Amino acid sequence: MDTLLEEIRRCVICKEGLGCRPRPVVQLSSSSKIIIVGQAPGRRVHETGIPWNDASGKTLRAWLGIDESVFYNPEYFSIMPMGFCYPGKGKSGDLPPRRECAPLWHSRIMDLYSSKPLILLIGQYAQRYYLGKNYKSGLTETVRAYTDFLPQYFPLPHPSPRNRNWIKTNPWFEEGVIQDLREKIKDLLKLNL
Repeated sequence: MDTLLEEIRRCVICKEGLGCRPRPVVQLSSSSKIIIVGQAPGRRVHETGIPWNDASGKTLRAWLGIDESVFYNPEYFSIMPMGFCYPGKGKSGDLPPRRECAPLWHSRIMDLYSSKPLILLIGQYAQRYYLGKNYKSGLTETVRAYTDFLPQYFPLPHPSPRNRNWIKTNPWFEEGVIQDLREKIKDLLKLNL
């Protein structure tokens, strides 16, 4: 895994399509119990090189019921986005993840896991890529049907502050899905969370 990780960190395949220098942001260990597949690093994550080091990450850790020491321990969590570099700013938020990364890297990474970690699919880009034809009519229906994808996948909405309205209009998510997610994380990590 270390050799592949170094190769990823040197990657510049999307250089021409970025508005800034390439800086792949990943956290990987072949012994991780959980893999987080998100969208793409935001500007702050790009600047720091630390995955989920922003408001979205704070919300995600709250959903998981864990603190930073657990989240940033690669023995527990591998973290890889659909696009490894910050894609730049669009009209209404960040641009979509670059399309080059997932086909180039994801299967090579997944092949290095001897066990079957739980894969958290955060947002529609990750869900469409990994669930394929099993992706429901949209993100809401996919997240609502999360038990259909267990034990391999657990689909979640993106924890961005921009999605506060989605959380508010879908109370079943915090009332049920989050509780099940925390129990799953607690069971997998065998921690007193």
